[in-house]
Amino acid sequence: MERRKFVSILSIAGIAPISTFERPMENMADKKVTTDKNSVSDRIYCSDLLFRISEPVLQSISEGKLKKRMPLEIAPNYNLVAAKVSYLEAFGRTVCGISPWLSLADDDTPEGQKRKILKEYYYKGIANAVDPSSPDYLNFRSLSQPLVDSAHLCQGILRAPKVLWDPLDKKTKDRFISELIHLRSIRPAYNNWLLFASMIETFLLFVGEEYEVLRILIGVKKIQEWYKGDGWYSDGNDFTMDYYNSYVIQPMLVDILKICTDKKIFELKEYEQAILRMKRYAIILERMIAPDGTYPALGRSMTYRTGAFQPLAQLAYENKLPEELSPAQVRCAMTAVMKRIFEFEGTFDENGWLQLGICGHQPEAADIYTSTGSLYNCLQGFLALGLPADAPFWNNPAADWTSKKIWAGKKIKADHAIHL
Repeated sequence: MERRKFVSILSIAGIAPISTFERPMENMADKKVTTDKNSVSDRIYCSDLLFRISEPVLQSISEGKLKKRMPLEIAPNYNLVAAKVSYLEAFGRTVCGISPWLSLADDDTPEGQKRKILKEYYYKGIANAVDPSSPDYLNFRSLSQPLVDSAHLCQGILRAPKVLWDPLDKKTKDRFISELIHLRSIRPAYNNWLLFASMIETFLLFVGEEYEVLRILIGVKKIQEWYKGDGWYSDGNDFTMDYYNSYVIQPMLVDILKICTDKKIFELKEYEQAILRMKRYAIILERMIAPDGTYPALGRSMTYRTGAFQPLAQLAYENKLPEELSPAQVRCAMTAVMKRIFEFEGTFDENGWLQLGICGHQPEAADIYTSTGSLYNCLQGFLALGLPADAPFWNNPAADWTSKKIWAGKKIKADHAIHL
C-alpha cells in the first residue's frame, strides 16, 4: 500500500495549521447572535474533521489513484465484490455529505482555502470517475450496488448544483448522464432502494434530461405507504429498529419531494408532511444522544457512524429545526458525538482512511455488504457545515442537549408523539 500523509497538502499550498477562525459578522444585528469561544471552536473542529475524512478520497480520485490507494477492508462474510463497488461508494457518499459545505462562497480564511482545495479535487475527480480511459473510471454498470451510490452522488450534486454541476464541462456531464441511464437496468430491492431509483430520475429531471416519472412515483408512494407513525417509516413492509430513516429514507424522500414539488409532480402538502415527520424524528434522534456523546448502537449499518444523525444535520442546515430544539443544543450534541467517535484510536488507519467499526476499529460490527467505501456515509452527519460561519447555529453560546439536561436534574419539557 502506498503510504502518504494527506494533510501535507495544506503545507504544500502554503496554508498554516488552523488554530483560530473568526469570520466577520455580516448583517446579523437583527438576529441577536452572541459569539461564544466554545461555539466558534465547534466549527473549527467539525470543518477540520470533515476535511480530514474526505481529503484522502477526493485527492486520490482527482489524481486517478483512488483504486491504487484506498484500502479494501471488508466485513466478515462480505457478500459483494469490493473492487467493483467500494470506490463509487466512497466517492458518492463523500460528495453527498460535503456538498453543502462546498457550496459556500470562496473566502481567504483557512477554512475557505481548505474548501477550495476540495472543490478542485471534486472537479477533477468526477471527470475521472466517468472517463473510460481513466484508471479511476468507476463502475456504474455491473452488480446492483452502483444504484445506491450513484443516487448518493446525485443527491450530493443536487444539494449544491451551482457549484457541483453547472461548472462541469459538457463531456463530463454527458458521460455522467449516460452512466445514470444505464442504471435503469438494475432492479431495486423492495425497500429503501426504491428511493435510489427515484433520486436518479429526479436528478435527470432537474438537469433537463429525459426521465422516467414512474420510477419517481413508485419510490415516493411506497415510502409514504410504509409510514408507521411518530416520525418513523419502515424499510419495506416490516418495521426494523435501525437508523435507515437517517441514512436514506427521510433525507432522500425530502430532497426528492422538494425538487419534484417545484416541478409539479407532487403537491406541496406532501413535501410539508415529510418535513413535519422528519422534525419529529429529529427530536427523537437528539434525545438519543447521551450526555457523553454516545448513542444507541442498534440495527444494521452502524458503521456508518455519524450518518445516523443526517436528518438532524439536514434540518439544521435548512434552518428548519423543530422549535423544541435550539440550534446551539443541536450543535453541541452533534459535536459531542463526533468527538466520541472520531477521536477514538483505530477509527482511522495510518494513512488517514476510515476503518470498519463504530467506535474505533471493530470489523466484527460491520454488515456483510460493508467495505471501506461504505463508511463515508458518516459525512452525511456534517451537513450543518453548509451554514455560513456567522450563522446562529455556529455562534450562539453553547447549550446542553436534552439528555444532558435530564441527567443533570434540569428542567425539560415533556415529550409527546405526533400523528401525521
